[in-house]
Amino acid sequence: MSTPEAATRRLADLTWPEVADLAPRAVLVVPLGATEQHGPHLPLSVDTDVAVALAGRLTAARSHTLLAPAVPYGSSGEHAGFPGTLSVGQRAFELLVIELVRSADAFAGVLLVCGHGGNVVPLCRAVGRLRAEGRRVHSWLPSGRGDDSHAGRTETSAMLALRPDAVLMGAAEPGETTPLPELMPLLRTAGVVGVSPNGVLGDPTGASATEGEELVARWAADLVKAFDDHFGDLCDRGSARGYTSVVMSHIETVVGVPNGA
Repeated sequence: MSTPEAATRRLADLTWPEVADLAPRAVLVVPLGATEQHGPHLPLSVDTDVAVALAGRLTAARSHTLLAPAVPYGSSGEHAGFPGTLSVGQRAFELLVIELVRSADAFAGVLLVCGHGGNVVPLCRAVGRLRAEGRRVHSWLPSGRGDDSHAGRTETSAMLALRPDAVLMGAAEPGETTPLPELMPLLRTAGVVGVSPNGVLGDPTGASATEGEELVARWAADLVKAFDDHFGDLCDRGSARGYTSVVMSHIETVVGVPNGA
């Protein structure tokens, strides 16, 4: 079940004079997703859907925010063995984030809400460079279990809560359940298709909408806390341009996974 976002202000719905008035006191919240396989039971949009939902809950909860359109492509080369996966690779994604945030200098800050673990390495590099340039930017990713890292119970439950009509539970089946750190050597060389023919890393069969709503609510609360920790001063001050805060929260580093870059 999706949370109503009546209080959300969407950048795409505004005129430039409206943005000019709001931007110096607002944080731009940018959902970063991916278009990639999520097993035989979930749509290709999972990572983008989750990022958009969480970013929407944050912007509904905090008035000094604007919700940007989502970026639906990322570094997904590890899923290249499955039709429908679209990837821009690490280098292009890193550059996209850098230029996107640079173009947002009118805003008091930028919060990047990432829904895809494969984006983490280039995202870290991009945020580091932006920080060195003196920009105020923070990046956040929801936490997850190492033995349920892709299209398993966690993501399936989240999607049952957010977009139940998009979930084909009749097609849900277990995939590879070995913890991600143990799979990394093979993932680096063979990608996901080399370790899980159905594209699942985990077991989605026990997923439920109730569990998903609890999970999404917990992620949203963590995201709001991260926002308050790094941008809460904007409630009391105007634009803080030039002040930089970069803390990579809840990041599972995925180093060396094939990325198509």
